Amino acid sequence: MLVLQHYVDSAAILNKLWALVALLGGAHYPALAQRLSEYSQKGKKFYLSAAPQCPFPDQHLNRALSTGLFDYVWVQFYNNEQCEYKASNPNAFKSSWTKWTTSIKAKKFYVGLPASPSAAGSGYVQPSDLKSGVLPFVKRSSNYGGVMLYDRYADEQTMYSSQIKGSV
Repeated sequence: MLVLQHYVDSAAILNKLWALVALLGGAHYPALAQRLSEYSQKGKKFYLSAAPQCPFPDQHLNRALSTGLFDYVWVQFYNNEQCEYKASNPNAFKSSWTKWTTSIKAKKFYVGLPASPSAAGSGYVQPSDLKSGVLPFVKRSSNYGGVMLYDRYADEQTMYSSQIKGSV
């Protein structure tokens, strides 16, 4: 998913363009990212963000992300067992996180996780495992930004964000 956010003079004005890359492909996203970034001016900042799948490189977004124009990358570490966090073997997750944060130039990277076991097909991480296994590792990255949870409804049911808030 490619997301454009436009904030005007710190006001509460927000415009978003969301493009679901999985449905649309992505061949023209590098040009789109370049063109949209040209609108960033003093007082008017466009924030470009993307939410790629965790296997690196993302088949739809790699060319766009390689432009170095993205502010935030919200990597989805779920529904892809080859790069999800597993307490019994965290190496695949760690390898994927390291590839993302060292290969793509972006201001901040976020660990995307499902907020409940039913929110995604796989990749749910217990809050205690997140705090003891994931966060100590990812926080060492200078471009670590935080945690993204999918989705809000699941979070309201499990209170996942409340359980991790003080550790993120």
